[in-house]
Amino acid sequence: MEPFVRLDALAVPLDRSNVDTDAIIPKQFLKSISRAGFGPNLFDEWRYADCGEPGKPNEGRPLKADFVLNQPRYQGARILLARDNFGCGSSREHAPWALLDYGFRCIIAPSFADIFYNNCFQNGILPVRLPGATVDQLFREVAAAPGARIVVDLPQQTVASPSGAKFAFEIDPFRKDCLIKGLDDIGLTLEHLPAIEAYEARRRGEVPWAFLD
Repeated sequence: MEPFVRLDALAVPLDRSNVDTDAIIPKQFLKSISRAGFGPNLFDEWRYADCGEPGKPNEGRPLKADFVLNQPRYQGARILLARDNFGCGSSREHAPWALLDYGFRCIIAPSFADIFYNNCFQNGILPVRLPGATVDQLFREVAAAPGARIVVDLPQQTVASPSGAKFAFEIDPFRKDCLIKGLDDIGLTLEHLPAIEAYEARRRGEVPWAFLD
């Protein structure tokens, strides 16, 4: 998992509350268990004017010009501004997979659905909760100036708006440490590899029959 320390990036404002996981990645795309390849179908029903299907090429599909992700000024954005209760609905982990595959590393919103919030950390996305009034300010500043950037500093636990105003956010210390080090559950386990290998070596001597091929 790629470490997250400091992100200075374009932000895109998605001005909708209660965005559910079926809108983030529609159900017909959930046949794959690979984490890669979902980005082109992120917000599929909102981005495209036709119906997307698994295996259907996205090149040449008609775009909805009024949808924010299709606007040229927001291309390459890595921070998503959202509203209340982002990621509600089913618990599918494909939702953060699609957001990450598209290029987002941070989502800023007043509140998140609990399971989605946890899934973000497991996949290298930083979900930042800020008060509604603060998120309103970020929306206004990003909309006012094309190319506006937001700076998210995880060690300092701050978000800097395009105007330079800084806002502090809270995060669980364990989750913060894992993101900074780029550790998911597998990575955390591998930190104890010497102890695991020593245990296996000892068990091979104690119960050799358990290790027969």
